[in-house]
Amino acid sequence: MVNDWYGNYLQTLLPFLVASGCMVSRGAFLISMFTITSSMIQPFTGYLVDKKNKGWLVYIGTFWMGALLSLVGVIKSYPLLLMTVIISGLGTAAFHPSAAVLVSSYSGERKGFCQAIFTAAGNIGYAFTPILIVPVVQKYGMNSTIVFIIPGIMAAILLLFATPRAPVSQKAAAAPPAWPILQKAGPQLIRIIVMVAFRSFCYFGLVAFLPLYYQQQNISLIAGSHYLSLMLFAGAVGGLIGGYISDIIGRKPVIVDSLILATPLLYLYLNSSGALSYFLVILAGTFLLSSFSVTVVLAQDILKENKAMASGLMLGFTIGLGGLGVGLIGLLVEYWGINTIIHLLVLFPLLAGLIGITINDDYHKRARKPKRLLLQGD
Repeated sequence: MVNDWYGNYLQTLLPFLVASGCMVSRGAFLISMFTITSSMIQPFTGYLVDKKNKGWLVYIGTFWMGALLSLVGVIKSYPLLLMTVIISGLGTAAFHPSAAVLVSSYSGERKGFCQAIFTAAGNIGYAFTPILIVPVVQKYGMNSTIVFIIPGIMAAILLLFATPRAPVSQKAAAAPPAWPILQKAGPQLIRIIVMVAFRSFCYFGLVAFLPLYYQQQNISLIAGSHYLSLMLFAGAVGGLIGGYISDIIGRKPVIVDSLILATPLLYLYLNSSGALSYFLVILAGTFLLSSFSVTVVLAQDILKENKAMASGLMLGFTIGLGGLGVGLIGLLVEYWGINTIIHLLVLFPLLAGLIGITINDDYHKRARKPKRLLLQGD
């Protein structure tokens, strides 16, 4: 939770950075660089975890990121700030693959649900960032960001004593070379990567640009923030539900059904008002992220001997692709308008679900044949 709380840190501070004299483009570049180092390199750090079995990365990574990001409001030199942000991202890049494989190693037959608890905690932390940061910085100024090292220290100490020295699944032997396994799993893995990237593209696009859409629709900033918070928290709950159900009926039905149903729910939400809109945004957020943890476990099922790298691909690389796509969305908004782009974004979960139909779910073996849900492909 604390690690992902820092994941939304720069986005939350962006208005304050701009108010203190930083150009919007420079602030956005900070976020992009953090996305690259925190997300895009996670498959590589995950491979190192598989090979070297470095469980200590979970607490060192958390402290590293917290300590460096707490300096954002203190540093006045932009080049130094940029370098600090870039290397701070290495903390979460180290944390996520190692933490995810620890969860997988100790979850037994409930891998989907346990991974869902892990990712739901992260989503909740992400949602809490503005709630905790904005009041403090608004009252005490940017220099007060130094106090935000405290959550990182507390989480690192907790993890130091709670983290085993080696995941049980990796004590016997180091992971085999990744390249032959990637070649064998390539077609399946590419489809999963594209599917998750489409989901992330929609999710990050909505988080970034729904406020502009609300303004165009004459919705107040307060009401707009309520909608976003509801969507984020509903997504966390949806991840728990999806992970639990996937242990019972299999990964693929949960992935396909939730993604395909997310698109009409999002469309209905955008064209509703009043109490109905609150109900629909909760449903839409729930279905949009119901597959969040399930795709991680599916990748781990495919790359059984390289679970940390699989986690890095799902929790880092593919999500990073979606996050980087926000820059492209910004350019399209200038040409096509916010209303058109938002309605195009909600189509991406449907596209992701259609890709999910082509995925082979034979990796998830069970004693009984999984039940079939509507819209599941053969």
